[in-house]
Amino acid sequence: MKLQRNRLRALSLGAVAVSGALVLTACGSDDNTESTGGEKAAAPSNVKCEDAKGQLLASGSSAQDNAMQLWVKNFQQACSGVEINYSPDGSGAGITKWLQGTTAFAGSDSALDEKETADSKKVCKTGQGVNLPMLGGPIAISYNLSGVDNLVLDAETIAKIFDSKITKWNDAAIKKLNPDVDLPATEIQAFHRSDESGTTQNLGKYLGAAAPDAWKYEDDKAWPAKGGQSASGSSGVASQVKATDGAIGYFELSYAESNNLPTVKVATGASEPVEATTDTASAGIAAAKVVNSSDKDMSLELDYTTKEDGAYPIILVTYEIVCDKGNKAETLPTIKAFLNYTASEEGQKVLSDAGYAPLPDEIAAKVREIVPTIA
Repeated sequence: MKLQRNRLRALSLGAVAVSGALVLTACGSDDNTESTGGEKAAAPSNVKCEDAKGQLLASGSSAQDNAMQLWVKNFQQACSGVEINYSPDGSGAGITKWLQGTTAFAGSDSALDEKETADSKKVCKTGQGVNLPMLGGPIAISYNLSGVDNLVLDAETIAKIFDSKITKWNDAAIKKLNPDVDLPATEIQAFHRSDESGTTQNLGKYLGAAAPDAWKYEDDKAWPAKGGQSASGSSGVASQVKATDGAIGYFELSYAESNNLPTVKVATGASEPVEATTDTASAGIAAAKVVNSSDKDMSLELDYTTKEDGAYPIILVTYEIVCDKGNKAETLPTIKAFLNYTASEEGQKVLSDAGYAPLPDEIAAKVREIVPTIA
């Protein structure tokens, strides 16, 4: 099917909504916050329960877990008798369970690939899986190096570090990017995810696009390179980085903040190296394109090679994955009612207080059009 590409409008439609909060938790089986903050939210006034009933099972990325738990709480307050259980098992596990037909939808920080889309036709029967974006955010490259709290790296250097080609912190390539920093000869301890992760896949996409000569691996949810050390979930990687002098790892920005870890500024070719923040990630996401594999699909193609000033390039988007047609009759009304709420203005509005980003207006409007049509 011919791909249709629609350029997202720059920040004019989405900046106000997006720039407020792009900090995510993690992709994997971990929880980074004790609560979503603030007082208990009242049941949302505009939830349309329709024929929602019974139990709905879902799993996947915990990048959206705190938001998902808030959405579930609000939805269940409004729609009595409905029980929604979302398990933050990681993007890979979430897609696997959904393809096995054991869950109603999956959460993933990567859109379905061609094989997964083909496999989805077995569970969807009369249709196929589609990707509906709900959240976005920055992936921070975070480190723990005694005496160093300001560090610049570029894509090639990041790639070589995680591929065990650069093994000392005072390597010439790092010194060239940080001429005013006293870099020690400490061994680099690079940590990566042991579980299948959309965060890993998005990092791989960035390295493959921005440093193709240094990163020769296919982007995948499983870590592709040899060497380094592994830990389960973003919380596991963050814990190891915090406990290890000379360590470096990758995870959503909120993990760096909650662990008081510094983050790398990325040299992209812009006038200044770009720090991982909510605003700079917003600018990066604003350059995305919608790539329609079907009329109801909203998978996004992110621009990992941006050189725009203030645009952070290592970013991800979290999707809810459902059948466009062929959903189970007993769960379809609840799926539609719940996703109608999460994509609604009120459902998106609660994200900012929970440390998440609402969708840009143009994307949210399209998702709101699609959800009622799934069958």
